[in-house]
Amino acid sequence: MDIAYLGPVASFTHSAAQYAFPDENLVPLGTIPDAIMAIQRGEVDAAVVPIENTIEGGVNTTLDYLFHFADVPIQAEIVLPIAQHVMVHPQNEAVWKSVQKVLSHPQGLAQCAKFLHEHLYGVEQIATPSTAYAAKWVKEHPDELAAAIAPDLAAAQYGLKTVQANAQDIELNQTRFAVLSRKKPKLALPAEEEKTSISVILPNNLPGALHKVLSAFAWRNIDLSKIESRPLKTSLGEYFFLIDLYSSEKTELVKNALSEINLLGGETKVLGTYHVFRILKKHRRGLNQCE
Repeated sequence: MDIAYLGPVASFTHSAAQYAFPDENLVPLGTIPDAIMAIQRGEVDAAVVPIENTIEGGVNTTLDYLFHFADVPIQAEIVLPIAQHVMVHPQNEAVWKSVQKVLSHPQGLAQCAKFLHEHLYGVEQIATPSTAYAAKWVKEHPDELAAAIAPDLAAAQYGLKTVQANAQDIELNQTRFAVLSRKKPKLALPAEEEKTSISVILPNNLPGALHKVLSAFAWRNIDLSKIESRPLKTSLGEYFFLIDLYSSEKTELVKNALSEINLLGGETKVLGTYHVFRILKKHRRGLNQCE
């Protein structure tokens, strides 16, 4: 199988894909839209993209593309612990506190906001397509006084020196990754709870519309794990809602809830029903032994 992911090699998405698909061909792509459209066009068998982080919340690019452009379902969710490290080219290790720019994915910069404010205040922050891209750039530009925020795997991959480990704002930092595929893939991880992701456009001119939508789940005792709004990109003040819910043994109840929402005049779309796969320390050790 060919598995697209947000690259280059040594990004967090690469790690998630590698843990889940250790024996498959992993295909690095430059941006989240590239990865999503690769599976949309049938160029790969699956795609792994980040969807939400503990600190920064939803990854808007992923959410918007899943709603507006893609019709490939979410077939699995991978949860990966995230540790952000500050790294520099080896020749700049001694003067790292004098760097003139810090590069990382926007999520990486945001997840380390407190550290950057306290230790690199005023230093230019440059957003890159991925954390690994930032590390690769720093490696390729040794004369630039620059640092990257990226995973430890990136430091090893690109020969950088880590000058501050675990720079993220909170210790228990995790990212959810969505696996998109036309067919249910087999992951090399144990499956946990089942979830369903849906999008909802509220009915127009209906007072208490959101309350009525949520009531369709509440009175059926369907537990929600997330609700988030995103602009419809049609006009100011118009939104769609993304809802994640626990759907184990409640398939019919979920279908009935969606039917009720549609009868109210809302529009619903099921983005996928899938199991959650968590990457634990024992899985990380097992993979390292194979590398």
